[in-house]
Amino acid sequence: MTRHRPPLPVSPAEASGAGGAAAYGRVKPSGVDTTHGAILYLEEVTVSFDGFKALNRLSLDIGVGELRCIIGPNGAGKTTMMDVITGKTRPTSGTVFFGQSIDLTGLDESQIAHAGIGRKFQRPTVFEHHTVFENLELAMKADKRVRATLRSRLGGEQIDRIGQTLELVRLTREAGREAGLLSHGQKQWLEIGMLLMQEPLLLLLDEPVAGMTDAETERTGELLDELRGRHSLVVVEHDMEFVTRIADGGRVTVLHEGSVLAEGSMAAVQADPKVIEVYLGR
Repeated sequence: MTRHRPPLPVSPAEASGAGGAAAYGRVKPSGVDTTHGAILYLEEVTVSFDGFKALNRLSLDIGVGELRCIIGPNGAGKTTMMDVITGKTRPTSGTVFFGQSIDLTGLDESQIAHAGIGRKFQRPTVFEHHTVFENLELAMKADKRVRATLRSRLGGEQIDRIGQTLELVRLTREAGREAGLLSHGQKQWLEIGMLLMQEPLLLLLDEPVAGMTDAETERTGELLDELRGRHSLVVVEHDMEFVTRIADGGRVTVLHEGSVLAEGSMAAVQADPKVIEVYLGR
């Protein structure tokens, strides 16, 4: 897809909500220009570490509401790609745009999160000594100080939002339970719920089913199906059976040595001779 870039990109100050751009320091969904159907563009992105190219002229785009699976062998550049998108790593060259006009390479990690990009790492990070409900409450509030947040009163609309999220991630019955007592899979769902409380437009999920039971893996697939279309999703995953399950005819991108090796349906990439040689090992 060819991206048509407007002449005036959004500045970091605008993206972080300065000057009344959005309440709570977030860009409103209308502030992300997706008129050409894509929410994320990486163009010719290279990341070099002491001469080693973790990403090598990587180009790809993610459609609005799309669920894109990213696969590839260890060292293919999957984590570095997510680090670049979220501002953890600066590209050596290339451009990364959120919609048509927000240049992510000019923003820090906090500003990118506020702009509407959420990232879930492989290992869940939750407040283990607080209840599931309180975890979602903390994720929703602009004031991230635990005591101040939990002492403030919730409005009816906020309670409804938490309730809807609990239902979505199937943790309604666990709402009053300490997060540290949840199973591994439930902690993963809780962290996804915490990201959803921040109303992201784009969710990056790193190996969301690693370490899960078969039943938890199945439920996670159902959850991602429900999120598909409501949010744009990028899922990095090694479980090929799970990828086949959630790809559902959509595009799968195969990375190798920091570049796109192949892209298409899961069936197409599995049949690609280049993928078979370097990734599937046949």
